[in-house]
Amino acid sequence: MTTSSILRRAVSTAAFSLLAAGAAYAQDTAAPAVEAVVEAVAAAPVPDKGDTTWMMLSTIIVLLMTIPGLALFYGGLVRSKNMLSVLMQVFTITCVVMVIWFVYGYSLAFTSGGSLNSYIGGLSKMFLAGVTVESNVETFSKGVVIPELVFVIFQMTFACITPCLIVGAFAERVKFSAVILFTVLWVTFVYFPIAHMVWFWGGPSAYSDPSGLIFGFGAIDFAGGTVVHINAGIAGLVGAIMVGKRLGYKKDMMAPHSLTLTMVGASLLWVGWFGFNAGSNLEANSYAVLAMVNTFIATAGATIAWLVVESFSKGKCSLLGAVSGAVAGLVAVTPAAGFAGPGGALVLGLAAGVVCYFFVAVVKNALGYDDSLDVFGIHCVGGIVGALATGILVNPELGGAGIVDYSTLQAGYPGTAAQLWAQLKGVVVTLLWSGIISAILYKIVDLIVGLRVTPEQEREGLDLVSHGEAAYHNG
Repeated sequence: MTTSSILRRAVSTAAFSLLAAGAAYAQDTAAPAVEAVVEAVAAAPVPDKGDTTWMMLSTIIVLLMTIPGLALFYGGLVRSKNMLSVLMQVFTITCVVMVIWFVYGYSLAFTSGGSLNSYIGGLSKMFLAGVTVESNVETFSKGVVIPELVFVIFQMTFACITPCLIVGAFAERVKFSAVILFTVLWVTFVYFPIAHMVWFWGGPSAYSDPSGLIFGFGAIDFAGGTVVHINAGIAGLVGAIMVGKRLGYKKDMMAPHSLTLTMVGASLLWVGWFGFNAGSNLEANSYAVLAMVNTFIATAGATIAWLVVESFSKGKCSLLGAVSGAVAGLVAVTPAAGFAGPGGALVLGLAAGVVCYFFVAVVKNALGYDDSLDVFGIHCVGGIVGALATGILVNPELGGAGIVDYSTLQAGYPGTAAQLWAQLKGVVVTLLWSGIISAILYKIVDLIVGLRVTPEQEREGLDLVSHGEAAYHNG
């Protein structure tokens, strides 16, 4: 129950008491009734201005990591004839998902779903019904609240960036209409259910209420290792395989057209990721600071690890390697951000840099799939590394924060085997749900509008074919 509903109920009860007492006893009963109202108002949690400000800022910089951050990161990695197509896809997806989130996405992700509550929410908050400037939601501390509206828009930015990540897997060869239709279907049938399964629970004051399936496993995901990265990464791999390889793949030159823009985009991603990770704490306290520290350390560690491995493998360190390593570290630390200690974050970053490099440089070439911008190798693989490692690094004996019972604020740890099993179940459910349903949705989209442009259009480039514009002009 929100704070505003508790307050309204208290006021209504007091008012009824005043009327029922009768005019003869009005003087005697009015004072206690008014006192009850005053006590109810005093007891109702009030959002802290600092927490509210932090959440608004976090929301803004998560948008920054999407547009322009991710858009420039991806745009620089494709050939110049497809630059605008990537920018347009990311920008449009962001706008489309914002509207869907308002209409029914928030409700499906963060309300009770009744008999289906393990998998999906309900429609009680369609069009943000009941969400007002007076309604609040509880954070991870009992009795601490933030305005529900800021929670709505913060989570909205997560819903926006996740399908944007997917487009990197099949960049340079898919119809714009197919991308948008797939996005609408995918967030509805994949993202909202996974977000509900991982993050829906009763809150500290209703800790025993029914939760989402993966939350009920005891799996922990601080900022979206499963919800965002594994979810998008496996959907991207399925899409890359079903759409097929780019024309001339492994034959023609397909080098990034502007690593300068890619570096700018990667840097904006890193900045925005502080809102992503530290903002997921929902309060401006020491756990938010821990998440911020870990986002620095793991990212730097993964960048260094990637460059070291690359220097041994290829004899040189590349800028592309540096930014790829940084993103791998950001992805891996996402589920662990508020749970691991700084030492654990460094170990996690180093591991993610090595493992993701292996999948990008070795596994992809061995298996032959054309994941254009390495969405699977970095986001899905990095997300899996992070999700599983979180189950280990949260251990207080390893410097972790422990797993908190938010109803009592007591931290504990069930043991490595038990927590790893919970994390593994969460990873497997996400892989299966997203992988299988995404395959079905790609097929539906292909039947309705067709997934791929013609060979002639692909050679000409999606900028002119899909949008009638060019990113660059000579003279």
